[in-house]
Amino acid sequence: MLRDVTDVARRTTGAAYGALGVLGAHGTLSDFIYTGMSSHQADQIGRLPIGKGVLGTLIRDPRPIVVDDIASHEDFSGFPPNHPAMHSFVGVPVRAGDQIFGNLYLTEKPGGFSEEDLATASAMAAIAGGAVSATRLRARLAQVAVLEDRERIARDLHDAVIQDLFATGLSLQGLIMGIREDTVRVRIDDAVERIDMAIDALRTFIFGLRREEPTAHTPAGTLEASIRRLCTGGEALDLRLDGLGSLPADILDTVNGFVREAVSNACRHGQPATISVNTGVVEDQVEVMVADDGLGFAEADVTPGMGITNMRSRVVAAGGRFVLESAPGAGTTVRASIPV
Repeated sequence: MLRDVTDVARRTTGAAYGALGVLGAHGTLSDFIYTGMSSHQADQIGRLPIGKGVLGTLIRDPRPIVVDDIASHEDFSGFPPNHPAMHSFVGVPVRAGDQIFGNLYLTEKPGGFSEEDLATASAMAAIAGGAVSATRLRARLAQVAVLEDRERIARDLHDAVIQDLFATGLSLQGLIMGIREDTVRVRIDDAVERIDMAIDALRTFIFGLRREEPTAHTPAGTLEASIRRLCTGGEALDLRLDGLGSLPADILDTVNGFVREAVSNACRHGQPATISVNTGVVEDQVEVMVADDGLGFAEADVTPGMGITNMRSRVVAAGGRFVLESAPGAGTTVRASIPV
């Protein structure tokens, strides 16, 4: 998710390069995620940054930095050998509430970065902060089994992370109003949809934390709760969620993400009366189908904001096969076959 957020920020602002540094326990960068640069280029540079120079300034003083030429900044300490040329620079802190988790960096935009670019970078950084915060809170949960601690973590997730994500979504929607370029509007709209899905996933997780019967918190039950939260328009649901309990965690995450995106897509764009979701394991494959009887569409009319690319990428990244069937007036069916 952090890589996706970084890349969306890079492409939306028009930067050639993007990176996200995650702070470790000793105040230096423990992880450095980059986009816009090939792995071969990164190998030529050598060791990834640990937070010196201007990057260190952002760590010590987590306030946004925007410069037309990074070399002109008083804390600039030079580039290592084989590093690509970089001039314009924007850096913003990655935070959730008052807690700083790292920084988001964007560089090399012709003509420099605008206030609009800074607002977009800050919004993307807020999404990344929510993701890191949620991941660390879930890691804490794995180490405790006390009911009071579960309730406190659920409260922290709701009061801090979800509220920040919701506010970020609103700010992005406000940002769209002032943008004329259609491709940028579509990308930001897609980012808003991702935020909505992240909020839904966190709410489902919180629901699981607060349930009194842990045995009822099954993979199928969790996914069903998530689907029902997405379908708020009175759609009838036909759910047959089989085989989820036998899946490895990474495959289950892929299936859940695929189903949530497909159902969200159907509800937002299809106006269906009925949505069907079927899952099952056949030999060494988990088969997933999401079908609706809504408006449907022609494949030539697919746009990035419809989430088709996200669904296909999620399945392909897991080594699976993605199939889309739709026609105007005939509803839509998406299928995924993923090796277990």
